[in-house]
Amino acid sequence: MENAVMWNHSSTTEVTLLGFSHHPGLQVPLFLLFLMIYIMTMAANISIVVLVVADWHFHTPMYFFLGNLSCLEVCYSSTILPRLLASFLAGNRAISIHCCILQFYCFGSLTAAECCLLAVMSLDRYVAICRPLHYAALMRVRSCLHLAAGSWISGFLSTIANTYWMSGMALCGPTDLDHFFCDFTPLLKLFCSDTSLMALVTLLLSALFTLPPFLLTLTSYMCIITAILRIPSSTGRHKAFSTCSSHLIVVTLYYGTIIFVYVLPDTDTLRPLNKLFSLFYTVITPFANPLIYSLRNREVRETLRRAF
Repeated sequence: MENAVMWNHSSTTEVTLLGFSHHPGLQVPLFLLFLMIYIMTMAANISIVVLVVADWHFHTPMYFFLGNLSCLEVCYSSTILPRLLASFLAGNRAISIHCCILQFYCFGSLTAAECCLLAVMSLDRYVAICRPLHYAALMRVRSCLHLAAGSWISGFLSTIANTYWMSGMALCGPTDLDHFFCDFTPLLKLFCSDTSLMALVTLLLSALFTLPPFLLTLTSYMCIITAILRIPSSTGRHKAFSTCSSHLIVVTLYYGTIIFVYVLPDTDTLRPLNKLFSLFYTVITPFANPLIYSLRNREVRETLRRAF
């Protein structure tokens, strides 16, 4: 009997992403909305990558890291949105457990990589504003390559252990996942085994790969704001702040929504709000980042205008 039960558990190979199925009348409008967001996200981020690569005016550390961020946002959006669009269009919300775990791995890795990359970008702005005479020596080509590669590698190393752990666990029915993508907390509830140790290990790894970048970003901007306030002229303060204001907006939007989602208790009452704020850092932030950088950067605006 016990063998039969275990066979039934292990034979369950699909997960149903409930997503926004509670609003059946909104499936077509939501499909069109997210399709437009996805197309614009891809077009805007790819445009910035091409601009940074093709135009020698943008061969500077700041734009090099911006190009890496846009490349990351392309991967980030492509991890979440195509599957969400398919569920709206075809109505099929089933996904194999292996694809679900793979989506979680990509999402978790890219989230950690973005935290590291935002920290690197804040460090670049700190050196530019607080140590301008040392900027050329500190932010050399090799240093920038090492910082960018370290961000990507750290991100993809951050979720290997728990992804491998998950891949060997059996599912228990029902396998309805009340989210629009395979996030860690709702996915963990679907496994038969005791997952308390995995949750603890994941918490420690998340703290290791995201807390130091967050503290570095916070410290860098505290030093930047202090340095800007010491500038005697208002024109100088405005010019210094304009070089980092776009990045500060992106950091606030990204970390603000992530902290809100993962600090919020996972209850039936707050779950719809959790989904809403998850949309901000998985869908809205990759869409908004290139707009924030291009709209607030005169050099990028003028170059794009000439290119088109």
